[in-house]
Amino acid sequence: MEHIRYNKVRNIDAVVFGKYEIATWYYSPFPEEYKDIKKIYVCQHCMKYMKVKETYGRHTSICEWKYPPGEKIYEVGRNKIYEVDGKLHKLYCQNFCLLAKFFLDNKMIYYDVESFLFYILTEVDDRNEEHVIGYFSKEKISYDNYNLACILVFPPYQRRGYGLLLIDFSYELSKREHKIGSPERPISDLGIRGYHSYWKRTILKILQNYTTNLYNIQEGTSTINGDGIPHNDNGRFMITINEISLMTSIRREDIIFTLQEMGFLKYRKPNVNSINYTAVTYDVNNHAVNGNEQHDDHQQPHNNSPQQSQYQLHRDEEFSQQKHQQHIICITRRMVDDYIRSHGVRLDNRTVDICGLKWTKTSIPPKN
Repeated sequence: MEHIRYNKVRNIDAVVFGKYEIATWYYSPFPEEYKDIKKIYVCQHCMKYMKVKETYGRHTSICEWKYPPGEKIYEVGRNKIYEVDGKLHKLYCQNFCLLAKFFLDNKMIYYDVESFLFYILTEVDDRNEEHVIGYFSKEKISYDNYNLACILVFPPYQRRGYGLLLIDFSYELSKREHKIGSPERPISDLGIRGYHSYWKRTILKILQNYTTNLYNIQEGTSTINGDGIPHNDNGRFMITINEISLMTSIRREDIIFTLQEMGFLKYRKPNVNSINYTAVTYDVNNHAVNGNEQHDDHQQPHNNSPQQSQYQLHRDEEFSQQKHQQHIICITRRMVDDYIRSHGVRLDNRTVDICGLKWTKTSIPPKN
């Protein structure tokens, strides 16, 4: 693997990609002969890059590529996702990485692509032409269970929910592999915001759904809709961090981090680092209690700066070394509803429609 951080001055000012001319953000290590040009042209279908507008025009008129190589494994509405093997389509993936480096500051692979899979997201226009709008990559074999290495939505397509769609897709692949996944660190600032949004939305949706189900529980039953989630007559139920992790394929450390970011963790010991949170108690009657103990609804302060977020995301070792100790975290329905309302969380953003997944022998094996 080749992960390189570049602090060089931006060398090319703009890239023409499809119908857009996009101002670049960062340096990208294109060949030496491109060092003095200010604008580069990239074919959105085959990823061939060129220096001259006329050459680019001739190429696009005869290019036989209409969509990315590899296997189409997802199609819903106007969106498609292709799985591209870096070993089988090495030049395409290398060129794609050089283009993506214009918009990714902290890390990038661009030559050693053979050990990676690339998931290319496209959008079909009214003329039935496909446009590449983003991608993520991941290692074919990750001993750390990383389910994503790099992620990017090109600037013209940002703020349309495509980042969350790609993140959701990476976790769907983890579910199909029966693995718990997490993005490779460090993460770009945009990536951090995307993951924070996805984790919050996913966890809030689970808690909100269980709340709705509890209203329909018949008196005397011991499970929620047969799912085996224990509850008592007061309308409380217990769900562990590990259960949320298994349901979502989100790593438990990321779930704990997210609950802390939302202010849902209620610390009972002065030494916060010694606590290993393993359970969540959800109370639909809006009583944040554990036995006869009343809890303070004061939310824990936190820092949302990228630096603090990176620090929190790197606390993996700290969490993994804690002694196994169960602590009840009481979260009321009111806390969830208030957070969704006050932070403008949209639970209906773009998500993967699993009916659109089309698995092949060369992609992730289906669940047995």
